[in-house]
Amino acid sequence: MSDEMAYVLPMGTFLLFTWAGGNWPEFFAWSYAIKTVLAAALLWGLKSHYTKISWRCAWLGAIVGVVGLVQWVGMEKLLLHEWPGYPRLSHPAYVPGEHFSVAWQKWLFIMVRWSGASLVVPFMEEFFWRDFLWRTLIAPNNFKLAAVGEWDLRAFLIVAVLFGAGVHIEWMTAIVWGLMIGWLLVKTRSLGACVIAHAVTNFLLGAYVLYSGDWAFW
Repeated sequence: MSDEMAYVLPMGTFLLFTWAGGNWPEFFAWSYAIKTVLAAALLWGLKSHYTKISWRCAWLGAIVGVVGLVQWVGMEKLLLHEWPGYPRLSHPAYVPGEHFSVAWQKWLFIMVRWSGASLVVPFMEEFFWRDFLWRTLIAPNNFKLAAVGEWDLRAFLIVAVLFGAGVHIEWMTAIVWGLMIGWLLVKTRSLGACVIAHAVTNFLLGAYVLYSGDWAFW
């Protein structure tokens, strides 16, 4: 398998089951569990193809992750309040309590979703967006000729826009978040710092959802 396919396959598999869960709501819980397990298995099985992660500036990644939570929740609440036609208003929230009659099943799903968002998604998306796609935009014939975190305005903007508008219903908020992580990547040249930031934001967002009961953020 080519290195390029190793980066694309986990992301493509995850998006395929995301699409299925979105089109068949009764399949949503199963689709989330399946895509999380498959993506984790693919990342592990194909790990020899990926860039060796540097964990330099992990502390800065953690700080950016906390800031990212504030930005995500704050910006979404502002948009929902100020924009009557905001697209996310037409996207119904998946409330586990409405789909599981047995408590342990509900909490099992919540734990799978929370751990998937906090542990699997950060590696999968940072490898794809901030490693593979970023470097491919700089060196399309061989992405490995571009350094991790190498500055390029086109990559900085395109990756943030595709990350936000391509895979997130909260596209405006996600684009701003993507720009922030792009800055972190260039600042640190550390893919690990980006993984940490992504994991911290997603973990805290899960905690916020459970605390507030605002399932629209999940």
